[in-house]
Amino acid sequence: MTEHHHWAAELLSEVLTVAHAAAQQILAIYETGFKIEHKDDQTPLTDADMAAHDTIVAGLSRLTPDIPILSEESVEISFEVRSTWQRYWLVDPLDGTREFIKRNGEFTVNIALIEAGEPVLGVIVVPESGLAYFAVRGGGAFKQPVGGVPLPIKTRACDADCIIVATSRSHGSEALKGFIARLGEHRQVTLGSSLKSCKVAEGLADIYPRFGLTSEWDTAAAQCIVEQAGGRLLDLSLQPLRYNTKSSLLNPHFIVVGDLAHDWASLLK
Repeated sequence: MTEHHHWAAELLSEVLTVAHAAAQQILAIYETGFKIEHKDDQTPLTDADMAAHDTIVAGLSRLTPDIPILSEESVEISFEVRSTWQRYWLVDPLDGTREFIKRNGEFTVNIALIEAGEPVLGVIVVPESGLAYFAVRGGGAFKQPVGGVPLPIKTRACDADCIIVATSRSHGSEALKGFIARLGEHRQVTLGSSLKSCKVAEGLADIYPRFGLTSEWDTAAAQCIVEQAGGRLLDLSLQPLRYNTKSSLLNPHFIVVGDLAHDWASLLK
């Protein structure tokens, strides 16, 4: 591990503790029933988002008082201010709100540390099972079941005769249908939230194509984990996603791939 990211590795266990605490908050609400409010854009917002947000902001502020935090539930922070940040926390306190409301368990807590536009630490916790995925740049990627030891995860070599494609449970598009048709023999695994990227990272899927709207907090933690597991999260010109480079927090369309030797480019034509 580079000297540069030693300190990030030292933060890891604390960040995992913060993410698990937020997951507990979410679970308490998940198990007792919840009320749904709506933000301006009509996406469902539950008490759980805010409880997790508050827990994470409090925990990270204690851990690194000097590092700013950008969360999906933050008050809007202008690009003028953000663009001066060399390093910041990027958080989605509850990724998969729709899955939470449908009660299918496929929602996550995502925390990433961004440095010079790149994710250098990523933590994803699945509240329903307590499973954690995490990585620090230069240190490999891991998953850790509740009460278990961290297990290294790696992407797999792609079998072109049967590509496993992870797709969203709540979002589909014509572009996606066309892309999947070009894959040839394939199997689809449908999941909510950043769990699709985790499937690629742990070698249980080959590709997760996303040709719809996402925001920077949806991908940052997953990108670090996928990269450390041997894969990539790439825009459609096959460049890694970068963070905090523009005023909009929306991502371009992207693909998450496990096997870098496979010819994914030809499928995007």
